[in-house]
Amino acid sequence: MDQPVPHRVVVLALDGLLPFELGIPHRIFGRAKDSEGHPLYEIVTCGVAAGPVATDADFLISVDHGPEALATADTVVVPASYELGPVYAEGRLTDELAAALDHVRPGTRLVSICTGGYVLAAAGFLDGRPATTHWSSAEHFQRLFPSIRVDADVLFIDDGDVLTSAGVAAGIDLCLHIVRRDHGAAVANEVARRTVVPPYRDGGQAQYVHRPVPDPQFATTTTARAWALERLHEPIQLRDMARREAMSVRTFTRRFREEVGISPGQWLTQQRVERARHLLESTDLPVDQVARDAGFGTAQSMRQHLQATLGVPPTVYRRTFRTAARNGTG
Repeated sequence: MDQPVPHRVVVLALDGLLPFELGIPHRIFGRAKDSEGHPLYEIVTCGVAAGPVATDADFLISVDHGPEALATADTVVVPASYELGPVYAEGRLTDELAAALDHVRPGTRLVSICTGGYVLAAAGFLDGRPATTHWSSAEHFQRLFPSIRVDADVLFIDDGDVLTSAGVAAGIDLCLHIVRRDHGAAVANEVARRTVVPPYRDGGQAQYVHRPVPDPQFATTTTARAWALERLHEPIQLRDMARREAMSVRTFTRRFREEVGISPGQWLTQQRVERARHLLESTDLPVDQVARDAGFGTAQSMRQHLQATLGVPPTVYRRTFRTAARNGTG
């Protein structure tokens, strides 16, 4: 069987870029491989011109490719920059940046990390669409681009061919989401394991969590979450989770939101969807059994949740990623 042609990701490096964010696409997409160990993505970095690019750190980077590389992209990623000039101040592209983006072919998937969304917005790619950016820039972003439906409360937004993320680490979540969307949960989870990051944080999770690292003087919800993950196939009541932490339901719910960024019920649904995805990809269990093992109870309930989350019913999801695996691309 011929080796599949990798999906080409071109990362646009702009002056003032954050080295951490520049490295995210290379780290996440670069670790995605099929069942035979072949890379699923080819990652190329380019600038508005080949040569040195300033960073927000005390060093330069040098890119070998100019903007013509954008014409070869299946996906273009624009990381954040602290030197966007008129893009940030006026919502206007420089002539040089506009000329570079003219190389992007129609139908190319577009991705921004953090304030990289300003570039997509100034180019008109986000007009009339939902989008996000770093929470501290969201109000300014909305004023500058009133036609965009800005959501400052989420980690990332997938609007089909255009995807935007919040700041810094949310770029990891978005890139993992793209791998999961392209090749399934098994491939994305393996990338996450190799990168030593959580395999899944839903895009709708809050950007700003009040207590991301639990304060030792406060009780946390960690034990309850671990307990629930071992029992996803069983009915789990909120009061049962609260009892594990010796809290009232009200206190537990508040603490859970502070630590995780979403409600216990939303979190449980996310975990059950992930369990269902894994079982659909990796087993031949009947859909009814997958629904029971994932804790949805009935196939109809699971179908509704997968349709809402993934946009496809269980049978289509299974067929898609089983076919990819047989073809050596998943």
